[in-house]
Amino acid sequence: MRWLMISPTGWRNPPTDSEPIMRLSNSSLASLPPAIAQPSYDRARVSPGIVHLGIGAFHRAHQAVMTEALLAEGATDWGIIAASLRSPETRDALAPQDGLYTLSVQAPGGERLQVIGAIAEVLVAPEDPGRLIALMADPRIRIVSLTVTEKGYCHDPATGALDERHPDIAHDLANLARPRSAVGFLVAALQRRRAAGAPPFTVLCCDNLPSNGRTVRRVLARFAALADPALGQWIEAHVACPCTMVDRIVPATTDADRSRISAALGFEDAWPVVSEPFIQWVIEDHFPSGRPAWERAGAEFVSEVAPYELMKLRMLNGAHSALAYLGYLAGHETVAEASNEPLFAGYLAGLWTEAAPTLPPGLDSGDYAMRLLARFQNRAIRHRLWQIAMDGSQKLPQRLLGTIRDRLAKDAPIDHLALAVAGWMRFVGGIDERGAAIDVRDPMAARLRAITEAAGQDAAKAAPALAAVGEIFGHDLPADPRFMTPVTRALESLFAGGARAAVSGLLARTNPSQGRA
Repeated sequence: MRWLMISPTGWRNPPTDSEPIMRLSNSSLASLPPAIAQPSYDRARVSPGIVHLGIGAFHRAHQAVMTEALLAEGATDWGIIAASLRSPETRDALAPQDGLYTLSVQAPGGERLQVIGAIAEVLVAPEDPGRLIALMADPRIRIVSLTVTEKGYCHDPATGALDERHPDIAHDLANLARPRSAVGFLVAALQRRRAAGAPPFTVLCCDNLPSNGRTVRRVLARFAALADPALGQWIEAHVACPCTMVDRIVPATTDADRSRISAALGFEDAWPVVSEPFIQWVIEDHFPSGRPAWERAGAEFVSEVAPYELMKLRMLNGAHSALAYLGYLAGHETVAEASNEPLFAGYLAGLWTEAAPTLPPGLDSGDYAMRLLARFQNRAIRHRLWQIAMDGSQKLPQRLLGTIRDRLAKDAPIDHLALAVAGWMRFVGGIDERGAAIDVRDPMAARLRAITEAAGQDAAKAAPALAAVGEIFGHDLPADPRFMTPVTRALESLFAGGARAAVSGLLARTNPSQGRA
């Protein structure tokens, strides 16, 4: 495969202001620069085998890319129909491009571009929910995959159970022909397949949930049982929900990315995606209706995903969230900026030292941490901390609190983890260290802001008030002084001197050689 390499400091043949630029589409493929990789197969001969819910940047830089590799090898029955459950933004960008978009792989030495053709069509679920249900019920569809973020499963992140009071769940139980939630769409389509005597599709969750397949199966079965007990039993008996672990850093696409990539193509791409070179997909091999040979594209099929998942959640995702809050408060914009500051690199080392003993034996957590730091410090990737900080109420239980519980079970210190939790508590207050407003994007944002405003910058009030949110922290952690004492102390240090001073003080206590601001 040939790639176009672009210098990080400049465009290849940027268009002049007087030159109109045409849109990327099927008809423009033949005119792309020959060094840019593009679909080598006849897209018209590919039939759909996958419906994907949640057509964001991650899916287009990860699962769709691995599927593209198989289509290039001659597979013709694994095309993707993607759906947005909310916004028409991605559909509006990709429909004029016949579903085509560009993948930009950002390496320190330059950029690689590839046009991806695996996505045949993008739907917007609220516009015609019946059509999406009908497509999912089509026996040709053997897999429905999802990247809808943690909050998209309408579950209680502290317990993993269906949130039966969630407004989308209440709506969908009363209006299953016109659902809103991913859970509602899945159950509506499975109900139709059961009624038609068709085998169920495999539900492939690609979001960062603990034991994600089992969590999704539990949520689906409970929702179905509430709608129709017999359907709930059928889902329990017949629907496969393999666990997965996905890993690739995919920052939000910027206008500068669009301009640079469009200039390189010679055609406008309204929504390219940007990623790091690293990609990993570990999948439990349980697909009763068949699956693509994703292993040919680099996926790993295993009997047990849990060890890989736990290491990624606790070391990569946990570190991302810790850095998102503390680095943002310290004034950094991206993961690379924060992790290249020696103070925060030292903090990450301490955080990983706390997480590593909670992982299953046999994993080389030391080597993994070294590779993570190198990935974080890749300055070619502008992964915004604010982007990672979104939906923290849904992410903390999986990324940080499980690690904390395991540390406390062994009566081990949690100083670095506690500072990360305190960073979240400081962040959701909505005002940064310079007095500017923080755009807090979280399903609990208003509730969390009200709690922090009532407590003010009094850590002794704010920490227990926020920890009392049971959907996040459960009932055990707020009652445990081994948790509350270090978190309250860490939050007090954030209020008193800011994130950089708090990290410096922590390192001075735990690693004096690094504890300098």
